[in-house]
Amino acid sequence: MDAPVIIFDQVSKSYQKGTTAINNINLQIRKGEFVFIVGSSGSGKSTMIKLMLKEIEPTSGKIYVNFKDLSRLRHGQVARYRRSIGVVFQNFRLLKDRNVYENVAFAQRVIETPSSMIRRQVPAILSVMGLADKHKALPGQLSGGEQQRVALARALVNNPVILLADEPTGNLDPKNSWEIMRLLDEINKKGTTVVVVTHNSDIVDKMQKRVITLSKGILISDEQKGGYTHAF
Repeated sequence: MDAPVIIFDQVSKSYQKGTTAINNINLQIRKGEFVFIVGSSGSGKSTMIKLMLKEIEPTSGKIYVNFKDLSRLRHGQVARYRRSIGVVFQNFRLLKDRNVYENVAFAQRVIETPSSMIRRQVPAILSVMGLADKHKALPGQLSGGEQQRVALARALVNNPVILLADEPTGNLDPKNSWEIMRLLDEINKKGTTVVVVTHNSDIVDKMQKRVITLSKGILISDEQKGGYTHAF
């Protein structure tokens, strides 16, 4: 069995005013898994994403991502660490004044990828995402589904080991939502570990993946659809 690439070891996070976002989370996600994190608003889902990206620090406990102890990363190492992880958000976060090609190429330019590689890799990932004919379009000229596919292409162009998707279908209609989930499934089948935070119960129920459920910051169930079930 593959080694865990994400470990939460007794992790808690409390904000000022004493609000506890997550409480004593123990969790392991192995290389190549596809995992949904679900729960109502305020359950701690987005806090977990922020902790994995080291945007915030845990109040207690340890987090390991891609075999790195995040507590030991110095400030100057955080940017490089984040580049090893693909991230997709609900609101796309595209550069509005740059075309599709440049939005994806930007992810490679920041890690100083040689121009010759950018010229090969960006068209290749755009083709996979069905965007080859849109490479000159600005984000404002695209549909919501197309914008999310650009965001997905940007997240994947550097071949991350892990892809984090925070409500990736939140702004999309059902047809486009399923298209994005199909692409995420294909990406996972090629070996990328995929973690999706979502409130879309229809997608979760139909995709038959591992489902981690949070409630008020507590991990209340960890269920592998079609087999293993463990409730806490």
